[in-house]
Amino acid sequence: MPRTEDAGGAAEKAAVYRDQRIAYWNSYTRRRSSNYYHRRLTEIYKFLIPPGQRILELGCGEGDLIASLKPSTGIGVDFSPEMIARARSRHPELEFLLQDVHNLDLPGTFDYIVISDLVNELWDVAAVFERMAGVSGPQTRIVINTYSRLWEVPLAVVRRIGLANPTIAQNWLTPQDLENMLYLSGFEMIRRWQEILFPLRVPVIDALCNKYLVKIAPFRVAALTNFLIALPSWRREIARDRKPLVSVVVPARNEAGNVENIFRRVPEMGAGTELIFVEGHSTDGTYATIERTAARYPARRVKIIRQTGRGKGDAVRAGFAAAEGEVLMILDADLTMPPEDLPRFYEVLRSGKGEFVNGVRLVYPMEARAMRFFNLIGNKFFAVAFSWLLGQKIKDTLCGTKVLSRKNYDLIARNRGYFGEFDPFGDFDLIFGAAKLNLKIVDVPIRYAERTYGETNIARWRHGWLLVRMVMFACMRLKFV
Repeated sequence: MPRTEDAGGAAEKAAVYRDQRIAYWNSYTRRRSSNYYHRRLTEIYKFLIPPGQRILELGCGEGDLIASLKPSTGIGVDFSPEMIARARSRHPELEFLLQDVHNLDLPGTFDYIVISDLVNELWDVAAVFERMAGVSGPQTRIVINTYSRLWEVPLAVVRRIGLANPTIAQNWLTPQDLENMLYLSGFEMIRRWQEILFPLRVPVIDALCNKYLVKIAPFRVAALTNFLIALPSWRREIARDRKPLVSVVVPARNEAGNVENIFRRVPEMGAGTELIFVEGHSTDGTYATIERTAARYPARRVKIIRQTGRGKGDAVRAGFAAAEGEVLMILDADLTMPPEDLPRFYEVLRSGKGEFVNGVRLVYPMEARAMRFFNLIGNKFFAVAFSWLLGQKIKDTLCGTKVLSRKNYDLIARNRGYFGEFDPFGDFDLIFGAAKLNLKIVDVPIRYAERTYGETNIARWRHGWLLVRMVMFACMRLKFV
């Protein structure tokens, strides 16, 4: 007969494990040699989490990390009395609670839950993740970093020769292990990546390794720490509670011949559809055509705006500013994207399957003259470049149709200063903003059609070079930070 162990025996082992770690952390003093590693971690977390958020840190130690994030509400939890005492002394503006995270018991929810170098210490990772669900709301982001298993032997050697603190047994979980445990506990992955290739302060070398080489294959395989960002998968059940008003913004420059079809073909969605035309200095009477057509469709909710600035990006921002809907959509006035497909985008957003829904023209075969050859090659190149850049798969960056909630757009707009007013198209302003806020980006394939009226407003070579410059700019603001 195989030996079985009763619940009491398992509980006793867990208690011994816990007591050993409390004793270890009560006597712990960070060595100076690890200061650079922790400073770099802090830089990464400050990039990922904007100030002014409600933040919970599990295994907070002395509280330096959560304090650096400038939360509006900050709570740190740790089971070491000594660590909690130090944290309260160092950061009296924050709240620090003496709790075992396996028995986490807190009221309310948080915007971000931080778990830094903790999961390898836990007796039961899945139990902690299940407890974490109780303090997560639909918009909560879970940010985890944990030592790479490849560093198990090197770190053991460093500790043996006295260059780092001795430690006790670790779990050494892989990112795949953690992704599975998160999934089983009701969370889904947004993205994961590697950080910190060289954990010591050596001028030039540390910056080269930790800002650049660690983001590039094959060097990233040797990184010291793995980062993961996840969000609750059960948010999908909440997202369908009620039907929102939908605002469809239509930038229109020299598109008079398409106006009638826009009124006729854009479907009603949710609690109703608001059409917002932003007319941009047309020479073919587009504005007057919109006015006349609106008069023939009195049942449609319509706004017409004369654009004061230039470019589609300016038009989109003007349209979103005037929108009353909780769901914001962009529809190009050339109707190369069938308006009849908009309910698919709406359902993806409303179902909670995605938070930033992006149209993709590169899945189905296109009509013969829908896209010129070099434009197609350029779009495929930028799809690969941006998927690497954002850490999430995005197959088509320049499809005009993009859908997101008003709440998330307002967050992007408030953080726009990080990138600046650099995007004349409007697509990248939204894509970069969504990636910076760790929104879940989802692609929706469409059938791309030929224009039936007018000429494209895209200058292939001039705008192509501008896109290359934008990729380079985004590398420095999103990837190599």
